[in-house]
Amino acid sequence: MPVHPIVAEMLKQMAEADGPAMTDMSPEEARTMYRVMQASSPRPELPVVKDAMAGHIPLRIYKASNAPDQPVVVFFHGGGWVIGDLETHDSGCRQLSLAADCTIIAVDYRLAPEHPYPAAIDDCYQATEWVASHAAELGIDATRIAVAGDSAGGNLAACVCIKSQLEHGPAICFQLLIYPVTNAAMNTESYERNGEGYMLGRDTMEWFWNHYANGDTLDGALASPLNHDQFEELPPACIITAEYDPLCDEGEAYGRKLESAGVPVTIRRFDGMIHGFFAMTNVLDGSKEAMALAAAELRNAFTIK
Repeated sequence: MPVHPIVAEMLKQMAEADGPAMTDMSPEEARTMYRVMQASSPRPELPVVKDAMAGHIPLRIYKASNAPDQPVVVFFHGGGWVIGDLETHDSGCRQLSLAADCTIIAVDYRLAPEHPYPAAIDDCYQATEWVASHAAELGIDATRIAVAGDSAGGNLAACVCIKSQLEHGPAICFQLLIYPVTNAAMNTESYERNGEGYMLGRDTMEWFWNHYANGDTLDGALASPLNHDQFEELPPACIITAEYDPLCDEGEAYGRKLESAGVPVTIRRFDGMIHGFFAMTNVLDGSKEAMALAAAELRNAFTIK
């Protein structure tokens, strides 16, 4: 279907603004721009929103209620491993906590290029281990730990599941992957269809990967999870993609690999949407539908023990 009219108007306004491309910015300039872009997102009130530390790793804890033994989602923000932080994804975490009636613990992992691969995955995995080992004091149920993330955060969520599988780490009951990066190759048809003009482009993804890789080839499973070879024991998943997103095909390919291995998975493409649409619930019906789907999948996963 065509690009959603509201999305088309957003893209038109961005093109007319004729601002500098992210690829022409320094990482710090890009981080500042990204924070400004997210400043108007809805931020519903929650009973508990507080910051914490998992060793050297900053966290933000969101609780939809003060009930004991809540299920928990460890959330990793997007931004190409280079931009993004607790503030840029505060809105989405608040909304998801309310919709899924669970605790969300967002992880402020170290960013590239100052901290290239594997710093981000190391931080995300260590934070997940910390959550599991501090369940009692956090008021969460250690048997109901899910991971989630958008874009590069979806990549990190998938990689945390793989690392936990390989290292016999925390038991993860579910993975919510929102338009995830799953392969450094950038060779899919959706890169050809959507590589320019739809917010996230091929040139921006190259910029992200180059900063993250620091000259290394990242085709291993802990950077390109599509290349993993042991899908059978990975957690059930929900994979959300957008029609006009260069990452669309690789996210869905990851879902099909899980499915072929017998892992329960929901794969849902949102037609007319672009990369980054998930938390735009104040302007897009598709965002509301995606948030409702994510919440329903999490609630279902937390019910099955």
